[in-house]
Amino acid sequence: MVKEVTKHDQILDHIAQLPVGHKISVRQIAKDLSVSEGTAYRAIKDAENKGYVSTIERVGTIRIETKRKENIEKLTFAEVVNIVDGQVLGGKEGLHKTLNKFVIGAMELDAMMRYINADNLLIVGNRVKAHELALKEGSAVLITGGFDTDESVKRLADEMKMPIISSGYDTFTVATLINRAIYDQLIKKDIVLVEDILIPFEKTATLSKDDTVEKWYDYHDQTGHGRYPVVDEKGKLIGIVTSKDIMQEQRTQKIEKVMTRHPICANEKMSVAAAARMMVWEGIELLPVINSSNILLGIISRMDVLEALQQLQRQPQVGETIDDIITSQFHNEKEQKADDFVIRCNVTPQMTNVIGTLSHGVFTTIVTEAGNRAVRAIKKGDLIVENITIYFVQPVQIDEVIEIKPKVLEVGRKFGKVDVEVFQQGSLVGKALMMVQLLDR
Repeated sequence: MVKEVTKHDQILDHIAQLPVGHKISVRQIAKDLSVSEGTAYRAIKDAENKGYVSTIERVGTIRIETKRKENIEKLTFAEVVNIVDGQVLGGKEGLHKTLNKFVIGAMELDAMMRYINADNLLIVGNRVKAHELALKEGSAVLITGGFDTDESVKRLADEMKMPIISSGYDTFTVATLINRAIYDQLIKKDIVLVEDILIPFEKTATLSKDDTVEKWYDYHDQTGHGRYPVVDEKGKLIGIVTSKDIMQEQRTQKIEKVMTRHPICANEKMSVAAAARMMVWEGIELLPVINSSNILLGIISRMDVLEALQQLQRQPQVGETIDDIITSQFHNEKEQKADDFVIRCNVTPQMTNVIGTLSHGVFTTIVTEAGNRAVRAIKKGDLIVENITIYFVQPVQIDEVIEIKPKVLEVGRKFGKVDVEVFQQGSLVGKALMMVQLLDR
């Protein structure tokens, strides 16, 4: 079935084909494509979410390079402007470019220039000569303290097509903000999304409401799957047909009569881990993937999800998440046997709330990770926490050491049950009961 292209999709395709650095306006898009300004506005916002464009205060919306997943840690100068609440003084045509690294100009001019190369970002105060020399080397400039620069430097920035930006923050704050943004994107680099693994619409076996059950059998013979999405003439998902739906039905029966309406779906931006939980919870092998307009983008299978999760576990960590910070304080106190599993954990300042006691969110992570490790000591493989009930007995102070003792009560082929007790200096401070779903490799 051919998917009908909507006005929204046409605008996104149009934006994607615009040259990098091109300025985009709602009015111009509406005029060029003969659509309403409301439709144009919504599509431009969607393009911004997808990383096609960036909107900068006092500059407008510009086309930027679409990031590949392997290059997600790179920031464009347009993103830097937004991160540091900056004002673009010149070189607006270079905002779409990607910075390779930033250099803090806290040294003599000659020494500083040895570190500056093309596509760098020089972070410096009101040193006009440094601004000029950096631009001539092909580097962008970020002026801290809210200072301005000479008009000649602004003209040079326009000629070099490299931005010169002014921010009211001091040098340390600016460097911290940029570093934090890069670090956050490094973490995102390892988060696999549904859109990264889906089988696209063009390769997906779909049914229409006017097809017959006979076509379901044809697909089943070809693919071995038992679930097929049903779409209308515009490519919108309207239902799904499973083996259960067609049981005892005549092969001449119309799909519209047997399909399940309003099926469970995944969004393209959903993480694979969340999709895995949904598939396990609902006991389904194949999940349709839709966008915000309910257009079918493709499908994911349970096997695709499991392979992605297992591959992810073999990837090197490039950025610490909150879970990494917490579990880095875990120390195995005893030999890790199924019936004698003990973990010691230091309560660091990052793990506490405003009154200096262990936060409930961190406590949940501690209990969950300890329970997971105990189950894996018995049965290798992947698992998903299905339910957790926590009984928090008393607060735990900062810099204390706690002992976590998970005890596996039951483990089968598909499910596991774990009781977790947490002690401080021999006194019970927390207790939880976990139910986990085990995933076959």
